[in-house]
Amino acid sequence: MCRKPAENKTKPNVALIAGVLSSLIVATMQDANAAQSPNPVAWKACMNQTPAWYGGAEAIRIADNVLLYQRDAGGWPKNTDMAAMLTAEQRMQLQRDRHRNDATIDNGATCRPLQFLARVHRATGQARFADACLRGIDYLLAAQYDTGGWPQFHPDPSGYHAYITFNDNAMINVMRLLDQVARGEGDFAFVEAPRRARAAAAVARGIECILKCQIIVDGRRLGWCAQHDPVSFEPRPARTYEKASLSGSEGAGIVAYLMEIEPPSPRIVEAVEAAVRWFDEVKITGLRVVRRPAPDTPRGYDTIVVADPDAPPIWARFYEIGTNRPIFCSRDGVVRYRLSEISYERRNGYSWYTGGPADLLNKQYPRWRARWTPDRNVLR
Repeated sequence: MCRKPAENKTKPNVALIAGVLSSLIVATMQDANAAQSPNPVAWKACMNQTPAWYGGAEAIRIADNVLLYQRDAGGWPKNTDMAAMLTAEQRMQLQRDRHRNDATIDNGATCRPLQFLARVHRATGQARFADACLRGIDYLLAAQYDTGGWPQFHPDPSGYHAYITFNDNAMINVMRLLDQVARGEGDFAFVEAPRRARAAAAVARGIECILKCQIIVDGRRLGWCAQHDPVSFEPRPARTYEKASLSGSEGAGIVAYLMEIEPPSPRIVEAVEAAVRWFDEVKITGLRVVRRPAPDTPRGYDTIVVADPDAPPIWARFYEIGTNRPIFCSRDGVVRYRLSEISYERRNGYSWYTGGPADLLNKQYPRWRARWTPDRNVLR
């Protein structure tokens, strides 16, 4: 009786070998580029270089780094210095990390790598950068909820990461990038028409989501929370010290984005006018946030609020829905109404006030109003 030959249980891992070879090739290219790049550029400065720089050795070295950090899902992790020089061992580890489920739109992740790769591709014409860009764009399109918003992480977000995330302008950054893609302008001119159409549809759904998320109290439209429910659009909390509230920070970024839409629909005009009116009503005058020397404390200073009639207007990061009172929290999650009442650690480890809406009220809105609603001025 003939027996079937035993299967070889030690077949080579083709994917692993391919990854290793790819890493070695990239390593060789990076080493060659590094030798020609005596002046490395920091990741935070990578979008602020001259047009010619993006076709040079240093830009290509960094772009190859960016390729290594891209996850299999198509997005990128956050808080990563993608311009740092990598050792061969680090490159190998990045190959092994590609499957990790940590791709996000938080803190500029995914959007910034995409913008950088698109610019380097425009300058060099190298296909690998375009291919990675298209995968990243597809990641953003896949991450969008049917209701129009984006979660902070994708795929399989958990906890507050699953909420529609305006925090730190995460969703607005995505929509601005997809709007560039949809227009096929500048660095994203290489994107083909079907993807551009999908991007345009995603932006339209995102705008509808923004309008539905605007918080209404006693029949009045106000502002937005930093996070919203992806189904009901209701405001939602994040970390224990980040309550469901009206945002004095993220809301300004949302209004600025809505004012970029041309021409604005009547619903957009209504949303902008209402939000601007609310920002004007809740501005805080006569107070200044300062750091007082405190030698015996962990940071050597303490953040306090002092009376100052000459101080410019400021806004609280969080306002209580229904009362418009500024709120503050320690990690215990108990709402307080004074900065001095929360723990030293949270008082000095978080930004509780912002001056951002001042530019919105004093510059951006007047220009927008003069163009689109010259007969209306909610700040009179």
